[in-house]
Amino acid sequence: MAASNYCSGTFLIVTFTGIVLGISSCSNASKTKPGSSQTPKAVSLLKSTTGYNVRGEVLFEEVGTGVHILAHLSGLTPSAHGFHIHAKGDCTSHDGKSAGGHFNPHNDFHGNPESEERHVGDLGNVIADVDGNARYDRVDTVISFDGVNGIIGKGIIIHAGRDDLTSQPTGAAGARVACGVIEKVSH
Repeated sequence: MAASNYCSGTFLIVTFTGIVLGISSCSNASKTKPGSSQTPKAVSLLKSTTGYNVRGEVLFEEVGTGVHILAHLSGLTPSAHGFHIHAKGDCTSHDGKSAGGHFNPHNDFHGNPESEERHVGDLGNVIADVDGNARYDRVDTVISFDGVNGIIGKGIIIHAGRDDLTSQPTGAAGARVACGVIEKVSH
């Protein structure tokens, strides 16, 4: 029997850097493939904390080996900036501290995103070019959309300085220059 496919409509989300997410509300009895409109996705729109002019978006997509993270940021100083998922999806404070500490459900030490031991939220650094723009593109095998390592509803923080990947408990990355909440994109 062939897989049934029913679509009730399509809409688009266009982010400020021109990234377009095509979302379709379709039901398909066949297995979902990565990159299809039914693959679970999430987005975080970043806004500056007081005194900074940083903005951007972070897109998340579940893929076979983990979660693909793609970030586009602007308004940064040309250098490395700590990039972390924080425990709370709360960006209401002027300094981003309402997002709490790094997302660390297993009480691990802070580390490199490629380390065996790290906070679930340790994503390393983004590197801003001379124009203050940064891009981050990698698949993370630790974070997930659901369960103990689930990131939906958590916060994303960009820091003023470089995460040294070793200092405890946060990598000595300094002030929080941008904050966003990770929200699942509905199909």
